[in-house]
Amino acid sequence: MALAAEEIDQALDILLPPEQGPEARLYAAMRYAAIGGGKRLRGFLVLEGARQFGVSRHAALRVAGAIEMLHAYSLVHDDLPAMDDDDLRRGKPTVHKAFDEATAILAGDALQTQAFTALAHEDTHPDPAVRVELVRCLAHAAGARGMCGGQMLDMLAEEGGAPLDEAAIGRLQTLKTGKLIEFSAEAGAVLGKAAASQRHALLGYGRDLGAAFQIADDLLDATATAEETGKRTGKDAEAGKATLVSLLGLERARLQAERLVAQAKSHLDGFGERADLLRMLADFVIERRS
Repeated sequence: MALAAEEIDQALDILLPPEQGPEARLYAAMRYAAIGGGKRLRGFLVLEGARQFGVSRHAALRVAGAIEMLHAYSLVHDDLPAMDDDDLRRGKPTVHKAFDEATAILAGDALQTQAFTALAHEDTHPDPAVRVELVRCLAHAAGARGMCGGQMLDMLAEEGGAPLDEAAIGRLQTLKTGKLIEFSAEAGAVLGKAAASQRHALLGYGRDLGAAFQIADDLLDATATAEETGKRTGKDAEAGKATLVSLLGLERARLQAERLVAQAKSHLDGFGERADLLRMLADFVIERRS
C-alpha cells in the first residue's frame, strides 16, 4: 500500500500540476488536500482490481488518482465549520485552516470536477464506452444516492428525531462511505472489460469491505488517539452520532466487522492467488490503527 501510495501521489502530481497564474492559490489548496498522506485505500483497490485483468498501470493510476481526488474533495467539505468542523486531517491542518473557508469550498469543487476530467480523458482508456461507464459509476457513487445522500442522512440524524436502528445505520454508512469503496473495487473490472460475473464479484467484495471499513473507523474514533489516527477522535460520542459501535457496543461491532471481512474475502474465490493482496487488505481494514 505504501508503494502504491507513492505511485498514486506521482499520478496526482501530473493530474494536478502547479499553477503559476491568478488561480495559483486554488491549485495550491487542491494539491495540499490531495497529495501526500492518507492510506490511499480506494486508489489501492483500483490498482489491485485492474491487476486482475491485466490493465495497464498507467490507466489504472489515472483512475486511482480520480477516486482519490474525489475522496479528497469530500474530506475538504466534511471538515468545514458547516459540516464536521475539524481542524486536523491526516496529521496536518485542514484546508480551511491552512487557507480559508472560501478557498476550501472552491478547492473541493475543483477536485471533484478534475476527477471526472481525468476519467473522461482518452489517456484513461481508448474505448469511450469504458470512459463513460467509469464516469457514470463514479457520479452515482458520489451523488444524492451515494456519498452526498449518506452525508445528508448523517446530518439529519445529528439534528435529532427517532433513533436509528441497525438497518438505518447500515444504509447511512453504505451511502456515505461504502459506495465510493464499491466503485473503487469495481473500477478495475470496468477498465478490463471483465465478464459480468467477475465485475459483480468485485462489487460484492467492495460492498462488504466498505461496511467493515466504516465499523473499523467508528471503533477507532471510540478507542484510538488523535496521534494514532492523524485526526480528532471521540467526535461521534461528542456529537451523539448513531453508529454501529454506539448501538451494538465495542465487542459486537468488532465481531460484525470480522464477519463482513470474511464475506468480502469469499467474493474473491474465483480469482485465485492473484487476489491475495485484496484478501490481505480486507484483514488490514479491521486491524489498522489509523
